[in-house]
Amino acid sequence: QVQLVESGGGLVQAGGSLRLSCAASGIIFGIGDMGWFRQAPGKQRELVAVITRGGNTNYADSVKGRFTISRDSAKNTVYLQMNSLKPDDTAVYYCNADVSIFTNTRTYWGQGTQVTVSS
Repeated sequence: QVQLVESGGGLVQAGGSLRLSCAASGIIFGIGDMGWFRQAPGKQRELVAVITRGGNTNYADSVKGRFTISRDSAKNTVYLQMNSLKPDDTAVYYCNADVSIFTNTRTYWGQGTQVTVSS
């Protein structure tokens, strides 16, 4: 019923930039927190950034000052602007969102998009 679809991943050189997008579609009454996570090979999935319905943001220490999360509530979309990329940022990036349908709220995940940063 609800799908999150990411786009914008790819291959970039160190120091470059990428912008990820994640659009939610389906039967949606409301969306609370939206976030980006990443998982590198052999590592656990980790939080990158989160944004609340009201626009408050929180970032992992490793990306502060380089990444910016934002959202367009009218489009049910969350973005991640990634600047000054490093090889350590290489991972599959996943978005998630707390979606309300009627009186139920659950967390949905996107399928992931690969980001590869070459040195």
